[in-house]
Amino acid sequence: MEERRKAVLKFSNGKSFEGWSFGAEAPCDGEVVFSTAMVGYPESLTDPSYSGQILCVTYPLIGNYGVPDEGVDKWGVSKNFESEKIWVRGLVISEYSYKYSHWDAVRSLDSWMKEQGIPGIWGVDTRAITQMLRDNGSMLGMIVPQGVEKDFPVEDPNLENQIELVSCKEVKTYGEGDKTVVLVDCGVKHNILRCFIGRGVRVIRVPWDYDFTTLDYDGLFISNGPGNPEFCEKTVGHIRKALEGDKPIFGICMGNQLLARAAGASTYKLKYGHRSHNQPARMVGTPKCVITSQNHGYAVDEKTLPADWEPWFVNMNDGTNEGIRHKSKPFCSVQFHPEASSGPTDTEFLFDDFIKKL
Repeated sequence: MEERRKAVLKFSNGKSFEGWSFGAEAPCDGEVVFSTAMVGYPESLTDPSYSGQILCVTYPLIGNYGVPDEGVDKWGVSKNFESEKIWVRGLVISEYSYKYSHWDAVRSLDSWMKEQGIPGIWGVDTRAITQMLRDNGSMLGMIVPQGVEKDFPVEDPNLENQIELVSCKEVKTYGEGDKTVVLVDCGVKHNILRCFIGRGVRVIRVPWDYDFTTLDYDGLFISNGPGNPEFCEKTVGHIRKALEGDKPIFGICMGNQLLARAAGASTYKLKYGHRSHNQPARMVGTPKCVITSQNHGYAVDEKTLPADWEPWFVNMNDGTNEGIRHKSKPFCSVQFHPEASSGPTDTEFLFDDFIKKL
C-alpha cells in the first residue's frame, strides 16, 4: 500500500469532509457537482463539459480498471478519451483502488492524475456529499492536501467563459465523404467526431466564435460544452444567421441551449444539473421513452420558445426540457448525449436522422 496523505474537501457553506489525497498533491477549487454514472471515469475526466468543476462520483469503487493508452485513430481522434486532457479540476470518490486490472490499461488513475496535475480525495462519504448538493444545489468547493493553506473565497467558474477555454483554436478537417458538416466546437467530445466520421461524413471543426456562415457546408452541428451559455453570444449570432436558411442544424447539450437562444428562447441554471447515465427522456407527443447519458448544469426554458418551435424531448424525472425542434425547417437539438459510449446508445439513431437530411 502506498503511503497515505490526508486531505480535506471544503465547501463554501462551511461543511468539510476529511479523506485521503491521491493524484496531484496540490489544492484546487471549483464548482462541486456529482455524477451517478457507474463506469467511464476516463471518459468523464476528459469530458470538456466538466471544465471548472470538481467531480464527485457516486459509484463506490474507482480506479480498479486503470487508465487506457492515449492512442489516436487515423483521423487523429482519441480512441479512448473524450479530449486530449483531463478537464475536471479535482475528483472526489468513496474508495480508490490502488491495484488495477484490465487488458487495455497502461497505468493507474493516480499516476495519470499526477501527470496532469489533477488532485483527488478518497475515503469521504460521497452519499452525504451528493445529498447535500441535491438539497442545497451545486456549490463552490476545494480539495486541500495536508500541509497546504487554502480557503475561501474563490472565483465562481460559472462567471467565466468556460467554452472559450475548451474550444479548439483553429479550423481542422476530419474524414472524407460527399457531405460536409460544420461542427461548432464548444467543447466537443471525441465520440461525436467518431459518430460523424464513421458514417462517412466530412467534418470541419471550427472554434466556438468562428463565423462559419462564410463556409460551404451541407449541415451545421453545435457541440456540447461547459458552463453558462450566456457567454456565447457570438456563437448565437452566427447560429441566428444560419436559421435564416434551410440547411439542416443539429445540436447536442450546450448545442441545445445555444440553438434555443438563437431562436429567441432563454436558458436557466439548474439546481444541481444532470450528470449521469440512464436518464429517461420521452419524445413529446408519443409514448416513446429513451434512456440517455447527460452532463449539463443549464437548461432551456421551453415556455419561452417562439411559436414556430416546439419541445422535442422531456426529462421524465423532473420535467425539464431535453430537446427542441423547428415545426417546419430541419432544425433540432437534444440536451442529452446520443453519442455516449460508456452509457446507453438508445439515441445514436439521431445522427443517422440528421445525416439523411443533408
